[in-house]
Amino acid sequence: MGGGKHVAVLLGGFSSERPVSLSSGNACADALEAEGYRVTRVDVERDVSARLADLKPDVVFNALHGPFGEDGTIQGVLEYLQIPYTHSGVMASALAMDKSRAKTVAAVAGVPVAASLVLDRFAIAGEHPMEPPYVVKPVREGSSFGVVIVKEDQAHPPQIVTSSEWRYGDEVLVERYIHGRELTCGVMGDTALGVTEIVPLGHSFYDYDSKYATGGSKHVIPAEISPNLYQKIQILALRAHQAIGCRGVSRSDFRFDDRFSEEGELIWLEINTQPGMTPTSLLPEMAAHAGYTFGEFLRWMVEDASCSR
Repeated sequence: MGGGKHVAVLLGGFSSERPVSLSSGNACADALEAEGYRVTRVDVERDVSARLADLKPDVVFNALHGPFGEDGTIQGVLEYLQIPYTHSGVMASALAMDKSRAKTVAAVAGVPVAASLVLDRFAIAGEHPMEPPYVVKPVREGSSFGVVIVKEDQAHPPQIVTSSEWRYGDEVLVERYIHGRELTCGVMGDTALGVTEIVPLGHSFYDYDSKYATGGSKHVIPAEISPNLYQKIQILALRAHQAIGCRGVSRSDFRFDDRFSEEGELIWLEINTQPGMTPTSLLPEMAAHAGYTFGEFLRWMVEDASCSR
């Protein structure tokens, strides 16, 4: 079993993804206790380094999501404290969180990405920055926060992006909208897991509500696609994981547009270095499909933890 290892599970935090992190973190903490580890739950506040220095855990299991938790910041704290931790290190975390730079690196590695621009949000007030349909998203946010889809027939750019209600920073990514099916593939170490299709139920795209609300979307694993496409997605997910320098687990999201040809167009959207980790989340489902119980999957992550990631 856990061999008495003391695991500190970092959860909560103060990003907009706090609720997701709490459910991920508590699910992981429960399962790690069941695996025989000694677990301390740490709801992350600004004093996290002092708390960890006092606790002196053998391993930190990072169940944080969003800024501070997955952008290289907490990873830097853990490197400084020399506590082995799960998931990606400082550089890969920061790079993956910056959607635009992550795309640049992935594209160089031969991963197909959508045409995009990075603009100041006020630059899109007057006219469309590109021919609709396109998507406007924050350069650095997770969980589909702040994602705005501009349809073909919209006469003006989205007003919300230039309004005072916009809370996601002044730099935005404007990206060609990719029609089609939403496919995602996890990576565990140096192995691609299965490919899942996310079928939204009653939502036009996989937004925050359909991600986390029950019944908001259906996960189909293995995705019902051709064996060629299935394998291609696995190869590209692993390639993106390695090019960006991820460690432990990650999940890459894709769009597949087969309206005009059977071969279709496959586009990599982004990589997630801190995917949701409840038993019904996409990545644990992929691990289950590969034969790992939730506990075994988490045990693998704890035993994989290190510094200098």
